[in-house]
Amino acid sequence: MPVSINPATGEQLATYPLHTADDVDVRLSEAVLAQREWRREPTEVRCRLLSRLAGELRADRERFARAISQEMGKPVGEARAEVDKSVWALEYYAAGAERFLAFEPIESAAATSGVTFEPLGVVLAIMPWNYPFWQFFRFAAPALAAGNGAVLKHASNVSGCALLLEEIYRRAGGPQGLFSVVRVEPGDVAGLIADERIAAVALTGSSEVGAVVAAHAGGALKKQVLELGGSDPFIVLADADIGAAARAAVAARFTANGQSCVNAKRFLVEADVADEFVGLFVAGARKLTLGDPLDEATTIGPLARADLRTTLHDQVRRSVAAGAVVRIGGQVPDRPGFYYPPTILDAVTADQPVFTEETFGPVAAVTRVADAEEAVALANATQFGLGAALWTADIDRARELVSRIDAGAVFVNGQVASDPRLPFGGIKRSGYGRELGSYGIREFVNIKTVWIGHTA
Repeated sequence: MPVSINPATGEQLATYPLHTADDVDVRLSEAVLAQREWRREPTEVRCRLLSRLAGELRADRERFARAISQEMGKPVGEARAEVDKSVWALEYYAAGAERFLAFEPIESAAATSGVTFEPLGVVLAIMPWNYPFWQFFRFAAPALAAGNGAVLKHASNVSGCALLLEEIYRRAGGPQGLFSVVRVEPGDVAGLIADERIAAVALTGSSEVGAVVAAHAGGALKKQVLELGGSDPFIVLADADIGAAARAAVAARFTANGQSCVNAKRFLVEADVADEFVGLFVAGARKLTLGDPLDEATTIGPLARADLRTTLHDQVRRSVAAGAVVRIGGQVPDRPGFYYPPTILDAVTADQPVFTEETFGPVAAVTRVADAEEAVALANATQFGLGAALWTADIDRARELVSRIDAGAVFVNGQVASDPRLPFGGIKRSGYGRELGSYGIREFVNIKTVWIGHTA
């Protein structure tokens, strides 16, 4: 049975009954029937639903933000930003979907031909706990605008947020059954994927879960979009603005309590400026306030679950035993809840756990490099390829280095972040397919060629 735990206290918030097989069957059948009608609606009508969803999010922003913070632990200010970003995605597709899905004509003397974009059907969305609203809406906004239906299997520890998503949808007047939540055990997901009423799968989660989902979906020959883990490099070259890079590093690593796929995790710094960068990075981390996520003064909340903290601290201990140097943090606080302090490890080498494994929490690994060549080589020395940041004053060199970094996105002199206007996704074990932008809305569609011969 799904259980919601307040990570700030360790106390149980609520339990949620699992749906029975009959419950799930009804929801899938309703989704198929609703989607058959929904696909016939003009795109402009679908987009009006997105606008209403955005309006509902705005209307109850504070309540939703507090629910996110209480259930998964991020500071309430960041939770408000998550709600706002969800609104942004909904309004972006409400304004742009008709253009993204428009018929693309190709004229010739013999025929009028072109490409149409038609929905695939009902998409199963398997979503994580770290951004319980944003992860869903960045999938749902383009999927619904394209004419698809959606069934959500959310992470069990944010079941309360999942219920709020259903409430928002109802309040916005969405068609009955087109979107619904199913609460099932992880072992039941394979059956959902195999069900003939599911046309495709979207997953945001770990690489390990992604491999399992991909195997099941591939066996059923169903389209998938997988946004998986990351171990993003943050490269700082000697000619960079070190102060700006260090300030950005604090946000890049510690936003969302360090629990984001696109948090910077490995900081590759040229040796000539490494002491300066580390000093400023540590000073910035010291200014962060660990505490109750509902307290406006808090800038670092607890990790979402006790087991996540255990795993993170084990990675720190093993890395320190292998030679990493703790500059700040590195100890489990003696207090209720699943807290872990902002931690910066220096002198990290490429064989230590905090370099080779994904660290999902507020731990930064600093590796000192000789030059840009070594930085790029180490940036690519990972099984992941989601995002990367590069800090340098030489923009011409930056353009050349960007082409050599293995990642779905590279940000020069800035913090990696998702943006509704830009495609988002990774390579290697960070997954495949893209969300967001004009590319994201075309993932769950049939790209159909139409050829109409001219009559005499």
